Amino acid sequence: MDNFLCRRVACATILAILAVLLIQPALAQTYSLLYKLNGGSDGNGTGGLVADQAGNLYGVAVAGGNQDCSYGGLNGCGTVFRLSHRGSGWIFSVLYSFTGGSDGWWPNQVVFGPDGSLYGTTSFVAGGYGTVFRLQPPPTFCPTVSCPWRITTLYTFTNFADGRYPNGPALDAAGNLYGTSNEGGNGVGNIWELSPSGNGWSYSVLYDFSVNNGSSPVHGVAIDAAGNLWGSGDGGGSCGPLGETCGLIWELARSGSGWNFQAVFGLEPTTGSAPSGVFSFDPAGNLYGTLQGNGPAGNGGVFQLVPSTGQFTLLYAVPGNPDDPFGPLGGVTIDRAGNLYGADTANGADGLGYVFKLAPSNGSWIPTDLYDFTGSPTDGSSPIGPLVVDAQGNVYGATTQGNDIFEITP
Repeated sequence: MDNFLCRRVACATILAILAVLLIQPALAQTYSLLYKLNGGSDGNGTGGLVADQAGNLYGVAVAGGNQDCSYGGLNGCGTVFRLSHRGSGWIFSVLYSFTGGSDGWWPNQVVFGPDGSLYGTTSFVAGGYGTVFRLQPPPTFCPTVSCPWRITTLYTFTNFADGRYPNGPALDAAGNLYGTSNEGGNGVGNIWELSPSGNGWSYSVLYDFSVNNGSSPVHGVAIDAAGNLWGSGDGGGSCGPLGETCGLIWELARSGSGWNFQAVFGLEPTTGSAPSGVFSFDPAGNLYGTLQGNGPAGNGGVFQLVPSTGQFTLLYAVPGNPDDPFGPLGGVTIDRAGNLYGADTANGADGLGYVFKLAPSNGSWIPTDLYDFTGSPTDGSSPIGPLVVDAQGNVYGATTQGNDIFEITP
């Protein structure tokens, strides 16, 4: 797919200025604080959430926990936690508290596997540069909600050849894991695969990035219906006359027994820059994501990309202060009706972040501000995606400031 053609298509399809003017205020939304992490044994510094089929919520705290991994002002090695729905209430439990040893520390987003296990990565590990891990429920009946899960380190990153600071993972239908590394290979990151092999796992590098060609990825990958991998990197696109980059959207497509890398769309100041989360696909195969900077309002926004044609459309440009830009983070969640939900860590009525919804309407998208955070003890600030949306339209998420797990009901 020709990247120059993609840019030409983009210039004709940006509709976001209209979206800025038409943003709807929150209508009868109710905000509830479900749980506030204590910053200690619970964890500190939350990320996005995932849910199981019963509606229980799971997430990670980057720091905190029972062990000391002090670095850069953050204390603790991090935790994986669960909020279990019990009647009309919620019960919080720590599933695992990282030790800072061979299990690593500072976990990233977790995802569910088909066996009910949680899979994730850590940014650091003793003697290396991050891990891929699996958390499994207790093997026997647990009489309480606080029984720890069992951790298995599937792979430890050790040097530049295999990568440093992993992101992900994503799982395909065969149980293979895929992700990216922020550094490694040529020094600017790679795309990797972990495959079950006998009683262990086999690691392989699928692609080593080069400078300004999707390099330095800070998020994992999304897998389309054909098993191709989609992601983004800071390196690529054009953001200035001195070679500044806005970011690149890329695809790693299956090709026989191998893989073929393709630069799909190079971002520019007019389109928005800095892709900021794992992509999502709708049933038609269209790809959606978030951007943190630039664009018509200077604060990034939400975009759609049609893989079959390369057509890029900025659906929503986040309004706010372009002199202090910080757009949505963590990608978008798609509900059964095709609505998109996202979280902006800044901006909003109080400049402390807000949660929004984009509803498709006759070829355009209508944005609604669902909730503006105030920084109070009951709502915190700086919400982050991905959000969880249940069948009733309830929205669940977490804040990076205040350590709040929240619910927004329609």
